[in-house]
Amino acid sequence: MGSASGLPTLAVAGATGAVGAVLLDLLSTRRDVYGEIRLAASERSAGRTLQVRGERVPVSALTPEVFDGADVAMFAVPDAVAAHWAPIAAARGAAVVDGSRAFRTRPDVPLVVPEVNPERVRDRPRGVVAGPGCATLSMIVAIGALHRRYRLKELVIASYQAASGAGRSGIDTLYAQLEKVGGDRALGNRAGDIRGVVGELGPFPAPLAMNVVPWTGTHADGGWTSDETGLRDETRKILELPGLKVAATCVRVPVITGHSMAVHAVFEERTGRREAQDILARSPGVVLCDNPETREFPTPSDVAGTDPTWAGRVRCSPDDPNALDLFLCGDNLRKGAALNTVQTAELIAAALTP
Repeated sequence: MGSASGLPTLAVAGATGAVGAVLLDLLSTRRDVYGEIRLAASERSAGRTLQVRGERVPVSALTPEVFDGADVAMFAVPDAVAAHWAPIAAARGAAVVDGSRAFRTRPDVPLVVPEVNPERVRDRPRGVVAGPGCATLSMIVAIGALHRRYRLKELVIASYQAASGAGRSGIDTLYAQLEKVGGDRALGNRAGDIRGVVGELGPFPAPLAMNVVPWTGTHADGGWTSDETGLRDETRKILELPGLKVAATCVRVPVITGHSMAVHAVFEERTGRREAQDILARSPGVVLCDNPETREFPTPSDVAGTDPTWAGRVRCSPDDPNALDLFLCGDNLRKGAALNTVQTAELIAAALTP
């Protein structure tokens, strides 16, 4: 063990970012499974101190020495940073849990969601365990539970993704745009009028305030985006269904936190609405919020700051007895990023603790 207490030593890379802040909050509020916790970030953040477990912990620059003696390393950094530094951390002996897309599609790196495939965490020949993207994580816990009962065959997904999915710049851009359009009731009635007022688009290809943008991620082949192909590839890998049919359209919406998804799922077996609701209600990491008579269903503003995937609007397809339609919401900075990393690291830490 890396610490005098006999508990694993943890290194956190990217501690000062938006996801890193949620990581530290989770480390401070969940069961304490670590001895020493080290924080690392870019050179410009070195020297700061951050609150973890009731103490101020200094932030170091990201160097190879940060990982010396560390048992577990959690990465909340951009793809290129993870691609460079995760192998260095693994070479120094740390079991790496990476939340970026750098390793998700590599066949020798497991893609782990603890509620769905926790056993895969033990199989890490490169010393790295990857986590899926925030869109996949907003869906996979609920869909995985239904798959265990009905055997999934096909998914058609429309996602409604929050500005924070584009990082701090996405949040700042949306707030800035909202300030510019707020109070002007003449806006939104003429083509291009909102675009002319908001000015700076930030990370988005079109205005996000008072608008929806059918594009998240980067360009992929065939007119798809990286988020859309990621949903397909990551779901196939997690559920070990290489032939699963998945079609996704990912849309950015003017919400700060919380991804939502309308999902049409086709299964091998006949479904039942009440049974599906019961499966979701009993599944770890899922909360059922579904009462059409009182119009109860999850929305991003209701689930922000919470850990589960929230499920509602569960319906049997009127045209296919083997299909279900449902609406899902999840906090993309918590379960959609930080929590899955923390949960996966806890699985590794548990195996290291006597």
